[in-house]
Amino acid sequence: MATLSLLPTSATSKPSSWRNHLFSPNSLQCKKKESIEISTNGQASFPEKNLLRHASKTPPPRPRRIILVRHGESEGNVDESMYTMVADPKIGLTERGKAQAIECGERIRKMIEKDGANDWKVYFYVSPYKRTLETLRNLARSFERSRIAGLREEPRLREQDFGNFQDREKMRVEKAIRMLYGRFFYRFPDGESAADVYDRITGFRETLRADIDIGRFQPPGDRNPNMNIVIVSHGLTLRVFLMRWYKWTVEQYEGLHNFGNGGMIVMEKGYGGRYSLLMHHKEEELRKFGLTEQMLIDQDWQKYARPGELNYDCPTMNSFFTHFDEKDAKFGS
Repeated sequence: MATLSLLPTSATSKPSSWRNHLFSPNSLQCKKKESIEISTNGQASFPEKNLLRHASKTPPPRPRRIILVRHGESEGNVDESMYTMVADPKIGLTERGKAQAIECGERIRKMIEKDGANDWKVYFYVSPYKRTLETLRNLARSFERSRIAGLREEPRLREQDFGNFQDREKMRVEKAIRMLYGRFFYRFPDGESAADVYDRITGFRETLRADIDIGRFQPPGDRNPNMNIVIVSHGLTLRVFLMRWYKWTVEQYEGLHNFGNGGMIVMEKGYGGRYSLLMHHKEEELRKFGLTEQMLIDQDWQKYARPGELNYDCPTMNSFFTHFDEKDAKFGS
């Protein structure tokens, strides 16, 4: 089998130097080795696709935390007329919003350092909107270059699309109609519904889960259990992410409240390996966010459960079926 390599000659003759070049600590750019093997019958194969096949049977350690960060205060948050003149993706932060982002970065660093581990790192995902990119830049001031394992701009993390330039009065009417129709299913004219956001977030979640499962966040040659993923996005997008991750119902989603600009929600790995909000947050804090008693019971289960396990006692079932109570009453149980 002849091999056509897309690497420079010097890189193919010196694998170790090539590796050092691609993963130089002096650069945050993510570069990728790609090679194509051409068989004698002319068919091409991609060796990197065999990553899972040749991976160690021992699963890589899961990141310690998945930290969801809402962007700092934006110009649109303080003046809704901005949306009539400036495209939503181009609206930046206020000075207060930048300060909120800096403070959020400090909180994240202190939270991680409190573990006492010396080998911790962070990996960032960020929405491509200006306000989230500015939040990331200010937030990242709290981290030395050596602590940042990488970053990825992810368009699926963008804000809900409200429909190009927005007429201020018309938008107020549309938001009032949304409350009557339902916050999850109402689609803005020329824009998106939260259900549309759910569909693209589902794709992102599957990508994230796959990256976790194959150890893509682990530095080359390392199996670091102290990796922290930070997702910088928008309020609705992050609430939908939580809904998708924890399989919350539409009714449960619609009971959630937005968290503040520069605020964060922490999904921390529990004792069995799954992520729970109760590992970091207190119940009262989550109640204010909108979690019901049923959701809190499930979060407590998440603290101890292992990946792949199902919560057979999930109390959400009772919100779908009503005949259980009738049967219990009939048999006096």
